[in-house]
Amino acid sequence: MTVTINGERREVPDGIAVAALLEHLGMPRERVAIERNLSILPRADWNQTQVQPNDSFEIVHFVGGG
Repeated sequence: MTVTINGERREVPDGIAVAALLEHLGMPRERVAIERNLSILPRADWNQTQVQPNDSFEIVHFVGGG
């Protein structure tokens, strides 16, 4: 199915949850925040929220430093 991730159209597997989407993208779950269709998606919902065709995600990866 096709979704938009950070402004880029991407093909992702059908029937996956948001947590599995992060794995598919190779992003660590510990340091990201996700906005789905203009709403922040709480981390507690990632495992049960299914990715739908044409969803739009903004995924922010936090980087440590000092």
